Amino acid sequence: MASTPTPPQAPPKPTWDPRSPQLPFPWLRPTIRIRLTLLYGGMFLIAGIMLLSIIYLLAAQALHTGNQPLFKIIDVGDLKVSSTDCPGLASGQTLGEFNDAISQCMNHQRQAALDNLLSRSLLALLGLAVIAFAFGYAMAGRVLSPLGRITRTARAVAGSDLSRRIELDGPDDELKELADTFDDMLERLQRAFTAQQRFVGNASHELRTPLAINRTLLEVHLSDPGAPVELQQLGKTLLATNERSEQLVEGLLLLARSDNQIIERKPVDLAEVAEQAVDQVHGEAAAKGVLIRGEQKPAVVQGNGVLLERIALNLVQNAVRYNVPEGGWVEVTTEIQHGQAVLVVSNTGPVVPAYEIDNLFEPFRRLRTERTGSDKGVGLGLSIVRSVARAHGGHIAAEPREGGGLVMRVTLPV
Repeated sequence: MASTPTPPQAPPKPTWDPRSPQLPFPWLRPTIRIRLTLLYGGMFLIAGIMLLSIIYLLAAQALHTGNQPLFKIIDVGDLKVSSTDCPGLASGQTLGEFNDAISQCMNHQRQAALDNLLSRSLLALLGLAVIAFAFGYAMAGRVLSPLGRITRTARAVAGSDLSRRIELDGPDDELKELADTFDDMLERLQRAFTAQQRFVGNASHELRTPLAINRTLLEVHLSDPGAPVELQQLGKTLLATNERSEQLVEGLLLLARSDNQIIERKPVDLAEVAEQAVDQVHGEAAAKGVLIRGEQKPAVVQGNGVLLERIALNLVQNAVRYNVPEGGWVEVTTEIQHGQAVLVVSNTGPVVPAYEIDNLFEPFRRLRTERTGSDKGVGLGLSIVRSVARAHGGHIAAEPREGGGLVMRVTLPV
């Protein structure tokens, strides 16, 4: 008798709660608001205590000065009086004159003590204000320093360096929570990009294998001298289509890889890269009657030599292929300008409207054409150039030449 199959059991519930744990006393958490309140409240209290202490000392000094005797009696019999603080007092005065002089002298002494107290208090307040501003600036910089660290990491990530992490230490406040959340987001993004790269690599490998097999089979059939002419013509057409597909796969793979920041960098001279690109395109340029000229000055940058060579090769190839039928030229120059390495590729060619410049850098886009259908490439050359330039921290700019053609300028940091 057949046993009854047991129904599948439900998967176990996850034991990890993605929500942040709740503290038993949330108001005890050292948040930024509490820390700033305690910091600036304590600074105000200390400044107030210091100011009161200074005023107390100044007032005590003023009272001590005001308690000094205003006059000294030299002879009681003739009532001879001597005073340095009250010049109005003199011997032989009547009682009314003597009392008036004493009253004026006391008022003058009191006013002098108050003026002295006010001036010194203002100086003390000014000194404490300077100290408070300097101390507050230093403390605010220390409290907000994690924001600078987060900003620097965000800028590095903006350059496609997803391996950077903030890893902020310190109290469990809002800034640390923000940094941890940012790190978690970067971790997920890096896993997604890694999975994408792995998929692109596997897909390109799977696509390259049958294309290579097709190319081999076609070349074997074309090498048969007894094959009919129609079959040879068909084989050449299929071989060209297969070669185009291989270029498309390689271009997509390179475009996907060049979108990320270059981690391993080595010194690369743009002059050597440009010379190698010119050498590779020299035969095609000679067949089309295009003259390649220009001076390549040393311009050493830190980057990947293979990808930088792809920049120069794609630009020179496009400059040769999209040129005038007769009397065309391509100028390739490299130099250092304003502390940056610059590669400039200029060429004669058809007139390019200014509004078409941005479309040239989009994948599979060409001048006045949308998709493939041209024998000049697969439409990924300038897209790859822009991606590689961005991965190296640089950029590319294009502008139409007067009379036709383009001027491509690649700027890379030294």
